[in-house]
Amino acid sequence: MDNLRFVLFVFFIFLSFLLWEQWQIDYGPKPPAVAQTENATPGASAGDLPQRPSDDVTGTAVRTESPTQEGSRRILVRTDVLSLEIDTRGGDLRQLDLLNYPVSKNQPDRPVRLLTDQGDIFIAQSGFIGAAQQVPTHHSIWHADAGEYRLQDGQDVLRIPLTWTDGQGVTVTKTYILRRGSYLIDMEQTIDNRSGSNWTGRQYMQLQRKEPTSPQEDSQFIRTYTGGVLHTADKSYEKIAFKDMADGNLDVKSRQGWIAMIQHYFLAAWVPPGEDESTFYTKALADRVFVIGAYSPPADVPAGSSQTLKARLFAGPKLQHVLEGIAPGLELTADFGILTVIAKPIYWLLEKFHGYFNNWGWAIIFVTLVIKALFFKLSEASYRSMANMRKLQPKLVELKERYGEDRQRYNQAMMELYRKEKVNPLGGCLPILVQIPVFISLYWVLVESVDLRQAPFLLWLDDLSSKDPYFVLPLIMGVSMFIQQRLNPPPTDPIQARVMQFFPLIFTVFFLFFPSGLVLYWVVNNILSIVQQWYITRQIEKTAAARA
Repeated sequence: MDNLRFVLFVFFIFLSFLLWEQWQIDYGPKPPAVAQTENATPGASAGDLPQRPSDDVTGTAVRTESPTQEGSRRILVRTDVLSLEIDTRGGDLRQLDLLNYPVSKNQPDRPVRLLTDQGDIFIAQSGFIGAAQQVPTHHSIWHADAGEYRLQDGQDVLRIPLTWTDGQGVTVTKTYILRRGSYLIDMEQTIDNRSGSNWTGRQYMQLQRKEPTSPQEDSQFIRTYTGGVLHTADKSYEKIAFKDMADGNLDVKSRQGWIAMIQHYFLAAWVPPGEDESTFYTKALADRVFVIGAYSPPADVPAGSSQTLKARLFAGPKLQHVLEGIAPGLELTADFGILTVIAKPIYWLLEKFHGYFNNWGWAIIFVTLVIKALFFKLSEASYRSMANMRKLQPKLVELKERYGEDRQRYNQAMMELYRKEKVNPLGGCLPILVQIPVFISLYWVLVESVDLRQAPFLLWLDDLSSKDPYFVLPLIMGVSMFIQQRLNPPPTDPIQARVMQFFPLIFTVFFLFFPSGLVLYWVVNNILSIVQQWYITRQIEKTAAARA
């Protein structure tokens, strides 16, 4: 068992897992459609409202507004980084474009549309649930003073106020606050109670999304998580997949929590105020539409007074330093998996090199150099063991010919030869085993980091998050794997040896469709490994020749 075979085997298993995940996404079982009596259009019925808590039930009948399209219109809002549409029905955010993130290099004027009410629906909603009086929900009609708001030159803050009244003295003003250069949208809902009785209501905020019918990534081999996420003080970071929402409703109470719908590179997240305990919930609607949201404790507004409730909506890219400053754990939406503890230092190092070179390609190369240096001694031990195995190869072939098909006697003789020559057959594998978590962590850092999206390197490589358009890097990688294979001792089994010859070709085909940033890492890593292995092998051969 030698180094290369072990690495190839582990990597083959890793690729097989990725392909299995892709098959599950494309052809696996889908959450069953939930039978509903109401119209399936998001926001068209009261079925998508949060369930009113049982302790809110009183003897007084609850009055709610019937869903209606009458009087609704769109408010256009534009800042330097966002373009969005707010519907006066509910004050929903029904369309949101990320102006600094084009869909592709070939379409620089077409921004990524994160929120939409067309196709695979993804919208942000808010409102109130009440106990005994009429309250505004995301079905209510709100009034806006203007139909368009723009962040002007020299202006840092843009406020979009919407008002609702029950006609009996209660006025609610919902204000969205956007800031220059920010993807964070503050929401303030002020209840002005000029009626003759107390007003009580719970503020809710939710994301409504239809499960995507097709993968959103460009690469056939890169599949990242799309679905709900919950973060609480008790449960920390937890994925709430669409299937989980279909299986049952979530009902969790916590402080310092948030909910989100995430996808590759981008997310939308509602962050309730952390000082109060919020209730986090999910609902499954018709036609594979799902809701994840949170509502606050009851807010009591005495007659003749007012109160303001707040929440924050982040809708934008997974910029980790930005997310860290918004809410605890929000940066985890850049999902590095179970190896986050290793991946975060790698991302930090990648950022440091990018700050120096201002080029993510060179950052990847120098991170590879650092990782290779850190594991230099382990790699050295592995390559020395491999070189010693190569030196024993003629004797192993002789044993194979001597004992033929008698596997037991052959294995005994082989182990005796290892003891005599003081060679550990596992010496080439164990050092590599330690490095596998680092390799996988770097893989997810390169896949999940929005910083590398459409980032250019050199010459024809103008997007490190997409495949090499001319397949130059994958071909170089295949050649480097072939050279590494030639440096290793061939298997004594002729069938296994023939199979191993096809491995460089197989992995070259795989890497044809991988993001060029990942292929760049493997090419640099392979080249460094070849140099190191060649040098160590030459040293051992010289020593053996001198002794002879």
